[in-house]
Amino acid sequence: MRYLYALIKVPYTLKKLLFGLLKKLKFLPPAFYVKIYYEYYTGKKLNLRQPKEFNEKIQWLKVYYKNPLLTKLVDKYSVREYVKEKVGDEYLNELLGVYNKCGEVDFDALPDQFVIKGVHGFHFNLIVPDKSQLNRRKARYLMTKWLSKNQYYRGGLEWAYKNVPPRLIAEKFLAEMGKDAINDYKFYCFSGVPRFVQVDRQTEIHSYYDPEWNLLPFTKGKSPLKKDPLEKPENFETMVGLAGKLAGDFPFVRVDLYNIDGKILFGEMTFYPSDGRTEFKPEEYNRILGDYIELPDPMGV
Repeated sequence: MRYLYALIKVPYTLKKLLFGLLKKLKFLPPAFYVKIYYEYYTGKKLNLRQPKEFNEKIQWLKVYYKNPLLTKLVDKYSVREYVKEKVGDEYLNELLGVYNKCGEVDFDALPDQFVIKGVHGFHFNLIVPDKSQLNRRKARYLMTKWLSKNQYYRGGLEWAYKNVPPRLIAEKFLAEMGKDAINDYKFYCFSGVPRFVQVDRQTEIHSYYDPEWNLLPFTKGKSPLKKDPLEKPENFETMVGLAGKLAGDFPFVRVDLYNIDGKILFGEMTFYPSDGRTEFKPEEYNRILGDYIELPDPMGV
């Protein structure tokens, strides 16, 4: 192990090549692999014995927190049953179809606007605002490619995705009148308590807010820090309550919601934002936010 870390202390191009080779070694022990993975992306050493920062604890959860319910909740189809039980099916987007194979997708039977997602990972999204403009051959190629992927091995060994069966779902296309894109509200919940919300606009982070909609003084990755707050969404307090109910008592989960013309809809749940590799800034917030995560005893999970 020491020899491998010595190899990692090389110029970036060689480090990238080495890491590319290591990613193919799927038999590596997770605790060993995530240390390399974390340092490669953050430049920091990972302390799994006493993790302190937010992303350190996310790496710990990937390795040691193996609550079987997580597999159901990261599955974009199976999670619908959980949402229905916890808060009601009125918060679910309309389901248009479920497919085990790409060949089962009947484009002719779908409406003029729809979205197709791979339930077993992220960035598996086909957004179709106008079916007449869809390249169906290209779309089928893309969906077939998704179905061949396993998110656990695709990234940094995100355990919850390891045994999710690859499937596709089609859902209603979401749009808000007078807007080019809808906001995505991502509630960071710690032991069932929503502490802050990340608001994305057109898939980019815009800003962070506390549960009272006060603009917070941090951001993430390359996103600039915003000083002008967005307008508080309608029914925001209801959104905070729903996020808390869905968060259960997990050490950490991010609950994503939409609010379209006052109608709240569930998006997804994720336990490893950005695969635990994108840092907050200013730097001190990696520790401040990490303190919110209370790690369980892995032997008691």
